[in-house]
Amino acid sequence: MRYGVVIEKGLNNFSAYVPDLPGCVSTGSTIDEVEMNIKEAISFHIEGLKDDGLDIPDPSAICEYVETP
Repeated sequence: MRYGVVIEKGLNNFSAYVPDLPGCVSTGSTIDEVEMNIKEAISFHIEGLKDDGLDIPDPSAICEYVETP
């Protein structure tokens, strides 16, 4: 599956979350690190849902950049 991920710049690091997987978040010192960490977090989150017998949400979030005038 392919989930949309939002990466935000903080004061001293980066954070990421997955809109389709509430509670699935991660941080990292660099963009590369936070991307690696959120991939692990997604796998861990999905395994937890499976272990609890819960449905795994289908990806539905759409990520897009919007140009401003």
